[in-house]
Amino acid sequence: MPVKIRLQRHGKKGKPYYWIVAADARAKRDGKYLEKLGAYNPNTNPATVELNVDGAVKWLQNGAQPTDTAKAILSYKGALLKKHLAGGVAKGALTEEQAEEKFNAWLQEKEAKVQAKTDGLSEAEAKAKAEALAAEKAVNEARIAAAAPVVEEEATEEAAEAEATNEEE
Repeated sequence: MPVKIRLQRHGKKGKPYYWIVAADARAKRDGKYLEKLGAYNPNTNPATVELNVDGAVKWLQNGAQPTDTAKAILSYKGALLKKHLAGGVAKGALTEEQAEEKFNAWLQEKEAKVQAKTDGLSEAEAKAKAEALAAEKAVNEARIAAAAPVVEEEATEEAAEAEATNEEE
C-alpha cells in the first residue's frame, strides 16, 4: 500500500487549517487516513506547526512519501534531519547520543530564528501603531488650529457689537 504524508484541509472558507496525516495515496484528500501526525495553521504569522516528529520519522523510514508542501513542513520542523541522522546511526557513522545532540542543537538554533522573527514582527507592529497615533494627533491638532481662529473672530465681532450698543446708550 503506497503511503503519503500529506495535508488534509479543515477549517472554514477562507480560513484554512490543515492536519498533517499519513494516508493511503489512493484515499480522498479529506478522506480516511492512517495516522494524524500534526496540524498546520497558515493563518498566523509565522505559521503555526505542531508535529509529532517521531511519528513522522517512523513513517518516512517505512517508505512514506511526503507531498511537496508536507516535505517543506517536515523539513521546517526537523523530521527530515532526524531521519537523516537516524540513517547515520544505522550505518555506524554516528552514535545515538551524537545524533540526538546534533538534532537538539539544530532545534535550539531554529527556535532562536523563529523567536527573532516573532519579535521583529511585534516591533514592526508597535512601530506602525506609534506612527499611526502620531499621524492622528497631527490631524487632530490641525483641525483644532483651523477651528480656533473662527471662534476668536466670532468673539471679537460680538465684542465690537457690544461696544457699539454701549456707545449708543
